[in-house]
Amino acid sequence: MSLPVFVALLALQTQAPPAVIRSIRITPARPVVMAHDSLRISAEALDSAGRVVPGARIRFLPAGFANAGQVDSAGLVRTSSAGTLPVVVLATLAGTRSMNQRVEVTVEAGPPATASVTAPGKLVAGQRVRLKTALRTVHGDSTGGPVTWTSSAPAVARVAETGVVTAGAPGSAVITATSGRARTSVPVTVIPPVASLTIRPDNPTVRSGDVVRFSVEARDRAGRTIDGVTPTWSFSPGRGELGDDGAFVAYEAGEYLVTASLGTTSAAAAVTAKARDVRRKATVVGKVVRTKFETSEVWVHPNGKVAYLGTTGGGDRLYTIDISDPSKPTIVDSLIDDLRVLNDVMTTADGKVLVFTREGASSRKNGIVIATLEDPLRPKKVADFTDGVTAGVHSAFVYTDPKYGTHVFLTNDGTGAVDVVDINDPARPKRVTSWTTSTPVEAGRYIHDIDVQDGLLYGSYWNDGLIILDVGNGIRGGSPSKPVLVSQFKYDLPSLYRDAEITGGTGYVRGTHTAWRHGKYVFIADEVFGIEELRSRIGRAYGRLQVIDVSDITKPKSVAWYEPEYGGVHNVWAAGDTLYMGAYNAGFRAFDISGELKGDLRAQGREMAHVQVFAPDGNVPNSTMTWGVVVKNGLAYVNDIRTGLFIVRMEPRPASTLVP
Repeated sequence: MSLPVFVALLALQTQAPPAVIRSIRITPARPVVMAHDSLRISAEALDSAGRVVPGARIRFLPAGFANAGQVDSAGLVRTSSAGTLPVVVLATLAGTRSMNQRVEVTVEAGPPATASVTAPGKLVAGQRVRLKTALRTVHGDSTGGPVTWTSSAPAVARVAETGVVTAGAPGSAVITATSGRARTSVPVTVIPPVASLTIRPDNPTVRSGDVVRFSVEARDRAGRTIDGVTPTWSFSPGRGELGDDGAFVAYEAGEYLVTASLGTTSAAAAVTAKARDVRRKATVVGKVVRTKFETSEVWVHPNGKVAYLGTTGGGDRLYTIDISDPSKPTIVDSLIDDLRVLNDVMTTADGKVLVFTREGASSRKNGIVIATLEDPLRPKKVADFTDGVTAGVHSAFVYTDPKYGTHVFLTNDGTGAVDVVDINDPARPKRVTSWTTSTPVEAGRYIHDIDVQDGLLYGSYWNDGLIILDVGNGIRGGSPSKPVLVSQFKYDLPSLYRDAEITGGTGYVRGTHTAWRHGKYVFIADEVFGIEELRSRIGRAYGRLQVIDVSDITKPKSVAWYEPEYGGVHNVWAAGDTLYMGAYNAGFRAFDISGELKGDLRAQGREMAHVQVFAPDGNVPNSTMTWGVVVKNGLAYVNDIRTGLFIVRMEPRPASTLVP
């Protein structure tokens, strides 16, 4: 053997084995970042000896739904709200097996920038009141933090570290709350004790769920009326809600005692609550079971004789169904398109034009499809609109304004914007404008659904909550071509769904999903799924419906809620005194929403009807995942993802159960 050959063989025998990735070192190991900020994560692939593996490629991927923000492949995290952002770090090396490691980025709301305190301006000597404080970040997010309380005159009004104020001698004081940089003060006046106190109404009889607004009349020793005092309210026994303003609602039938106290003086009223007794029989009178494809949105033509039913998961079609005989709904035709997911469908109010959305088209040209309805049973496609919305449209609302004509307000999956499309000529749709929140799209800006009523747009903006825009109402000078912000209702989603995160895991789905304006209320529903449950076709949903009082449209406030014991909330429909809901695993639900709404609607016995829709021959046999409902001519058209379409009739209550 020649020397060169020997040397070559020796080199091969002594060459180090190829490197193998055994672990990943992530920096920082426990990343923490503020909402509306960014953070760079780095990582290194290591061998068994802890040495960096040369040539290893590192990539960063989201591990679940990016509620709190987004991460790019280079490890740059951009955040939008408080929560937990799970990230998978993937290390690869040619010729060896890859490795991945999970890291959870904690996103904190941030320090308080503003504080607000709710406090009565006038107290009676001897009265004790706990002040309510709300802390918000510079971005308007709810946050926490220790609050320090001080009083400018403790002899007049002493404040404890818990925020409880005890009124002492008559006089004036200023109570100050401080948390970090946030600081606010409220003036308090203490007056002498009252001589008498009268509560009204006296001994009312109501139904569970009815709101009674109590008030008091206070008088001094000379018999003169004392104005501007706010009593401390309490009630017993039983379950209910009693606000600082004296608004009381009993959750259950029974006897309650509501008490108002001003210092050492008090007055009480006995409340008799009877059962609400609104249950109604609900019967399925007709159905269209879908076996091959999952079912998506339903819409009923204004003539009440035709229904349109979408498909998802590859169905690529919109069914037209003859419902002139509700007991025998019949598929007449279908409009087939390259869409994969048809998430929303709606007609104009006059029934002449139909619009449906596309997500997941193989051509990557999503957007919306526009069809005319010379024959409502046979829609004729006249146009696609894809300008700027090829990433997909999740929801669209068709609205005709007497001044501005007909427009489609749609959700842009790619930009997180509300896009406005003029369809006054359906065959030639044209872009008008778009509107977005200040949250960057890179941080997860997303709008899920849109409702337009009386020139006001109610946008379900996921992390950004409920957004109300003037698009023609005039309250802010807005129009379809110039949407103007009216107000925003933003709430603490991580706190609200802490239990869902515990059971469903970090990276779970949650956000403001849908909104419906009805009277002085906006009903908003959150979509909430655990990650493992989302991967399973038979997983469960979570979620809460909130009732937002918009009597003052510039200051929306949450006043009531509903949450099923099992299941979630999805799409809603309100008509008259009834709210109809597709509640995912909880099936079809209908609620009495008559009168003022306050507190827990389920606990009050307001549920009128419940149908757990399913079929043995459904797309998922004997399983319920109810999407929503459309109400027309006294019938509820209930669409279920796993089964198809059900037509439900709710029977009227017997006359003997009606409350006079």
